[in-house]
Amino acid sequence: MGTTTFSGPIKAGGISHTTGTTVGSDVRNIGSVMMVQSKEVDTTGASANTSIGVIPANSQIVAIHLDALVVANDTNAATLSIGTTTNATAFLSATNVKAVARTSTASYPVSLALNADLGDTDVKVVGVFTGTDGDGTTGEALVTVEYVQNNDTERTFVVG
Repeated sequence: MGTTTFSGPIKAGGISHTTGTTVGSDVRNIGSVMMVQSKEVDTTGASANTSIGVIPANSQIVAIHLDALVVANDTNAATLSIGTTTNATAFLSATNVKAVARTSTASYPVSLALNADLGDTDVKVVGVFTGTDGDGTTGEALVTVEYVQNNDTERTFVVG
């Protein structure tokens, strides 16, 4: 299947500017297309930061989902957090990956801060796996970041 790449945000709607009060004829109806970046993370044993993706500047993160697809069998604790290279838990705190489950940012108070503009620079999202013993032989997770590109809200959430 072919793919198409755009260099800017995708906007949809037929009325760019409000010039009156009649919905469907002269009231702005432009919206942004939701974007998604996903990455599988091998949670076999302890590992360093795993790059999930890079979210463009001025974007608004709407949600982050962590799906533990194959349980990590590290002898003791095994967790995965989602954040940045300077703040490993900026988006999702350390989450148990020893059971098949889905964890989303909607479950955490930090999700309110994610409704803000990420700022003027791209943000690298990383997954940080921590295995207490580092002796695991199984484990796989899928991390999905949902965002609106260049939404440029007025609030800024500083990550890092």
